[in-house]
Amino acid sequence: MSSPPSDTSTGIQSFTPNRELLVELANTRMPFGKYAGRLLVDLPSSYLCWFARKGFPPGKLGMLLESALEIKTNGLAPLLKPLVDKSRT
Repeated sequence: MSSPPSDTSTGIQSFTPNRELLVELANTRMPFGKYAGRLLVDLPSSYLCWFARKGFPPGKLGMLLESALEIKTNGLAPLLKPLVDKSRT
């Protein structure tokens, strides 16, 4: 697995968002539990933090939940709202 490119002058890694992944994150619903049916981007941070402590589920859902936590933690959740497919809500 290759590491992301970094700016050699600062040592900071650059990040290129994957649009398809962000659209999927914005439109995926929680399939089970207390918040079943809710969009992942609308899950409370406390619930995502609970998963971080207990362990995210395996596979794509776990990766999406972990991504949702990172996005919410960094105050970027409003950027996903325009990606929500209104016809699916």
